Amino acid sequence: MSSHDSWPSGCTGYTPFEQELVNTMTDFANSAEAPRFDTAAIARGARRKRTAAIAGIATALIVAGGGTALATSSSGGSHLSRPAAATTATTDKKVTTVQFGDIPIDVAGFNLDMAKAELVAKARLKLGTISKASPSGCKPGSVIAVSPHAPTVVHVGDTVGLTLCAR
Repeated sequence: MSSHDSWPSGCTGYTPFEQELVNTMTDFANSAEAPRFDTAAIARGARRKRTAAIAGIATALIVAGGGTALATSSSGGSHLSRPAAATTATTDKKVTTVQFGDIPIDVAGFNLDMAKAELVAKARLKLGTISKASPSGCKPGSVIAVSPHAPTVVHVGDTVGLTLCAR
């Protein structure tokens, strides 16, 4: 059969070689297993990469901000100037992380609606007490602490409290 001929309908008209080739390809297509994906492992890997990228960017910003603060204070500036790092809120990452089984859920900086979506809708936890605090440098309405926080492990149906920035 040449490349210009059309394929005949049905199984008739094939040369023995063509028929054997079609049969072999059909057998292979029917015997191949569908690939299996471990979606949980893929999601964990993506979270780790995202966390590492965010940590790297945050470190670069802190180093750049600290260098700027040192340059400002040593360049004969006013004795009243403060380093940039003193005006930002410093919180321990564990204080804003809910340990849901073996999955950490960090809600630092989330507003109340985003935190509810993450904790109640996705992890099926119950929302408990919502309190407010006023540390310096926090964004108003953002989550600054959770209770219980990591390393305490919570499970489906457990109650989690939130502390929001009142400024």
